[in-house]
Amino acid sequence: MKLAVLVHQARLGAEEFRVVRPARPPAGAALVDRDRYLDLYVDEDAARSVAGLWLLAARSPRSLVHVPMRANRPPAEEVPDDAAPRLLGLVLLHHSLQFAPARWKQLRGRLGPGRPQTVRLPEAEHDGATAIDHVTRHHRENRDLFHQHLHAETLFMTGSAKVFRDTAGRFLEVAREGPRSTDPHVCTRLHSDDGTLGNARELHIEYRVG
Repeated sequence: MKLAVLVHQARLGAEEFRVVRPARPPAGAALVDRDRYLDLYVDEDAARSVAGLWLLAARSPRSLVHVPMRANRPPAEEVPDDAAPRLLGLVLLHHSLQFAPARWKQLRGRLGPGRPQTVRLPEAEHDGATAIDHVTRHHRENRDLFHQHLHAETLFMTGSAKVFRDTAGRFLEVAREGPRSTDPHVCTRLHSDDGTLGNARELHIEYRVG
């Protein structure tokens, strides 16, 4: 899998941060805050793009992977007539980075146009397994579970390389099954019962026609 991205470098005080964004933000993706849970709507292209960004987060523990999608609208039938949906952006990051979400708005405002880059992301990665174990053993309370924070209309999904890598296939499944299914509701979930969520709400991933 090849993924075109923009790489940004920005400084806050004495610290410099690396932010990676897709070169073409997924127009067919919309993230909605439903209070008790979260809905992520994706068409086929968006599902594949988010899967690639999920894998990128797994192999880039020193980067924040930003998926701009706040301007995207969910399917019209999913929006009540008397309510405006609360739309969110998305940031994926490795827990060892220990980035404070409260700093995101300031960091986001300092990002320039970015440097174009193409990354290759095999669907099954075996390189770096030893390094992953070395990092996560110092953060055992977070290992292999997603934790969430919400700040500046952005959902932060924080986890280990393993949990990002293990769950990227959920998006590829939706991308594969959605277009061929006669069922209008093709979806999958990240929830506490499947052992992927720590301090986090359920994430409902639903296919929509692009």
